[in-house]
Amino acid sequence: MFDLLTDAFSSQLTQRALIGGLLAATATSLIGTWVVVRGLAFFGDAMAHGVLPGIALAAVWGIDLTIGAAVSAVVMVLGINLVHRTTKLSDDTGIGLLFVGMLALGVVIISRQTSFSGDLTDFLFGDILGVSDDEIVIGAIALGVTLAGVVIGHRAFLALSIDASKAATLRLHPRVAHVAMLALLSLTVVTSFRVVGTLLVFGLLVAPPATAVLLVRRVPTAMAVSVCFGWSAVVIGLTVSYHASTAASATVAGVAVLQFFAVLAGTEAWSAISRRRPLPA
Repeated sequence: MFDLLTDAFSSQLTQRALIGGLLAATATSLIGTWVVVRGLAFFGDAMAHGVLPGIALAAVWGIDLTIGAAVSAVVMVLGINLVHRTTKLSDDTGIGLLFVGMLALGVVIISRQTSFSGDLTDFLFGDILGVSDDEIVIGAIALGVTLAGVVIGHRAFLALSIDASKAATLRLHPRVAHVAMLALLSLTVVTSFRVVGTLLVFGLLVAPPATAVLLVRRVPTAMAVSVCFGWSAVVIGLTVSYHASTAASATVAGVAVLQFFAVLAGTEAWSAISRRRPLPA
């Protein structure tokens, strides 16, 4: 087993992939825990897809892809807020509309380029084995900001998750807390897509936190457990990818999801066994 790991991470290419993956998994696990607790998974999915037009335009215009993704993320948040404030439609409706519209726009923009197929594949599924030193630095900065945000905003985020009206009563500014949480989510998506792509970033954003919530209830503990699951998904996924010659980013995301179902099966089996135990006399 040890030889499998050392072989997989013997080159600088896979070592950079490991570092970039661990940074992305840590950041997504921290904010992803709040995404799962607050039931914002659909928004997270929409955000992961919604950055595609900005990425596509940035590629066409020759500017940094992260800048394009950030602009798209802002447009997504503002658009969803506009639908919510100016219509009687639910938040899910606004999210769904922006989700489909932004994804379609991104594909249309990319399809106009001669390298359509390759570019679209790279943007959607990422290239964790192509992580650069600059992207590692960006990932580390984003992780620092995310960590500071979840620590500083913990009390407000927790109150918002339980009862927004009570959060307002306690003067914890639920609207500001909500915007701050969405900003951290956007930051994580924008900086992580370079590692695992716009589609597969959703796997790391939801799967490790959801797995952790199956096992623990306190949010800080869930974050720590989620980070561990995120790290194991990256290490196992990259190792399997190296030895089985599979797509690295997809393998990492697949392992993250498999971990959830493995833990779910284990917890259900334990619950069944516990129910069948005879009560003490």
